Amino acid sequence: MTPDYDLVVIGGGINGTGIARDAVGRGASVLLAEMGDLAGATSSASTKLIHGGLRYLEYYEFDLVRKALKEREVLWRAAPHIIWPLRFILPHHKELRPAWLLRLGLFLYDHLGGRKLLPATKTVKLDQPPFSHGLKAMFKKGFEYSDCWVEDARMVVLNARDAADRGADILTRTKCVNARRQGSLWEVVLRDLESGEERTVTAKALVNAAGPWVADMLSGVVGANRTSNVRLVKGSHIVVRRLFDHDRCFIFQNGDGRIIFAIPYEREFTLIGTTDVDYDADPDEVKISDGEVEYLCQSVSEYLETTVTPEDVIHTYSGVRPLYDDGAEDAKAATRDYVLELEGGEDDRAALLSVFGGKITTYRKLAEQVLEKLEPFLPFKRGVWTAYAPLPGGDFGPLDFDAQVSSLEADFPFLAKVHAERLVRAYGTDARLFLADAKRSEDLGTCFGADLYEPEVRWLIDREWARAAEDILWRRSKLGLHFSETETAALEAFIKRYLAEKAEAAA
Repeated sequence: MTPDYDLVVIGGGINGTGIARDAVGRGASVLLAEMGDLAGATSSASTKLIHGGLRYLEYYEFDLVRKALKEREVLWRAAPHIIWPLRFILPHHKELRPAWLLRLGLFLYDHLGGRKLLPATKTVKLDQPPFSHGLKAMFKKGFEYSDCWVEDARMVVLNARDAADRGADILTRTKCVNARRQGSLWEVVLRDLESGEERTVTAKALVNAAGPWVADMLSGVVGANRTSNVRLVKGSHIVVRRLFDHDRCFIFQNGDGRIIFAIPYEREFTLIGTTDVDYDADPDEVKISDGEVEYLCQSVSEYLETTVTPEDVIHTYSGVRPLYDDGAEDAKAATRDYVLELEGGEDDRAALLSVFGGKITTYRKLAEQVLEKLEPFLPFKRGVWTAYAPLPGGDFGPLDFDAQVSSLEADFPFLAKVHAERLVRAYGTDARLFLADAKRSEDLGTCFGADLYEPEVRWLIDREWARAAEDILWRRSKLGLHFSETETAALEAFIKRYLAEKAEAAA
């Protein structure tokens, strides 16, 4: 029997889309099913950093840190529109880790990962500009080091875009309700959650990249008798008005051993996070607790001139990390490295590979290792390839972002600079594709709020699987921070009309 696909991937987060992209690029036929929106759960609720994880050095996770550090510049080159370098300021707190220990850790951080473009660590005086504005006067000395920022949900969508452009079928709002082996093939039942219709497909291999639902997928859908230990850990963030004027990020040590980031966010705001709290409820219902809000406010207030209170919080988000349970006593000490479990594949039994844990920084390496395990069972026509292939819109140099903005402004002079910067940050060279017919500002049609116009919305629906205002305002962008309820409702109404028109035209 000829299967419908070589590989079916369940889960449209960063791991699932990264695996789908890599596999189809090697010549395999691929279907990916996501029960919600792409990046609808954990992958849009990160701290949005491409980083090695400085604090993991204290837990002797040197392999994880090295692997992540090596990926920073690889990913930056592949996606210079949605990834860019940031400098982090680590103040020395005299009552916590000694300065020599911090410097030693940063020396290792600089030299473990093959850094070429990112600047090295240096010592900085915190009682002088620009850092003297923002921090309390008691902090005199600190260290400045490099990591990168990423638009996490856009990273997911661009992996899905590239996978689809290479021939993969990407199905959103589609749930896998049953999967059973039929000899050497998987028989997978998929339900369209909007229409209720079901379809059955067959595949040589099945990848379970369901994130927080990885164990549920194994026990409830696949019917496995044994599942690996999964430790669900909630991480929450708060957003407040901008707390300092410079473009550096702060990394603050806490007395409980954790660290908290305070990061310039969407021009007008500061992002503060994250927490680490064991979680045993429904991942669909995850939200920040009052205790977490208070914890984050108190943590940054110990360092900053401005006291942050819960009343200052204008937005929050939370996600559930599906960590591999390595038996650590405390959630903050649980490993962030991934574990891949392959079951079947031999004795004419269809292969099942489940993904536990992982970080957005290491998703590309994770995908390579998944396919290395599946290679004996799938018809790959080429080997590893993603390290040198840009994501859609990222076909320019990592140091050429400003030049891209200037070029877009020159070709579309009616765009405000801040608008052009946002479009290049989100779409890179692809911004020209949906602006192509615009000769003047009036050609952009309806403005739904902020600087979101019709051509961009149509692109997000037609090319990026957006189906609701939330998809656009909180995952494809963060424009929800600037939208009123009335503007959001108008955008939602437009999306419904546009989708209805598309459905009618296709009928």
